[in-house]
Amino acid sequence: MEKTVLVMGAGDAIGSAIMRAFAGVGYTVVGARRNGEKLQPVVDEIVRTGGKAHGFSCDARNEEQVTELFAKIENDIGPLDSVVFNVGANVPMTMLDTDTRKFTKIWEMATLAGFLTGQAAARLMSERGQGSIIFTGATASMRGAAGFGAFASAKGALRNMVQSLAREMGPQNVHVAHVVIDAAVDTEWIKGMLPDYEARKANDGVVNPDDLAQNYVWLHEQPRNSWTFELDIRPWNEKW
Repeated sequence: MEKTVLVMGAGDAIGSAIMRAFAGVGYTVVGARRNGEKLQPVVDEIVRTGGKAHGFSCDARNEEQVTELFAKIENDIGPLDSVVFNVGANVPMTMLDTDTRKFTKIWEMATLAGFLTGQAAARLMSERGQGSIIFTGATASMRGAAGFGAFASAKGALRNMVQSLAREMGPQNVHVAHVVIDAAVDTEWIKGMLPDYEARKANDGVVNPDDLAQNYVWLHEQPRNSWTFELDIRPWNEKW
């Protein structure tokens, strides 16, 4: 039986790196994002190097689409060993500039989508008595900074929800974990935003997505006598 991993929110940086990391140790990987056609490059890369990968379109905020995606994977590809929720929702704005529509959209992306993904995974894994569900968090999961009120409220809510899920699923032999990425990750967005990007990268001051992704594999493969709930990650020189 294929060992299958779903990355919900498989973007060009962290999500794709997680797909490559799991594929590199023999898992069949499935990536999902709103525009699934954007996954073709990473799917082709994994297949070209001998792995197995699939890409699908899914709006993680839509319960019907999430349900259909999980059913398709289970029926056509294989039972899910791990599900990673990695949907991004970082939209900086001041509280005074945040209207109801923007606030709600950020909450839907970071919190509601996490609930729908986690619930769908938990239903399957609790029946089988095994698996892992891993959620990507951020600095905003732990504290709110100026200009990130909506994002912090949504990420903080996600973290609290994941704590509840972990306590419910642990006795079912399902490992639930939360990864706090307290740093800048090497993406095109970060490259354009940081004036000292090149200097930081040369000094290992920016998180490499492929190095980061290895932590997700490690969390999934942990023995249950020493599960980690929360893992915080930052470069050696990051202030915290």
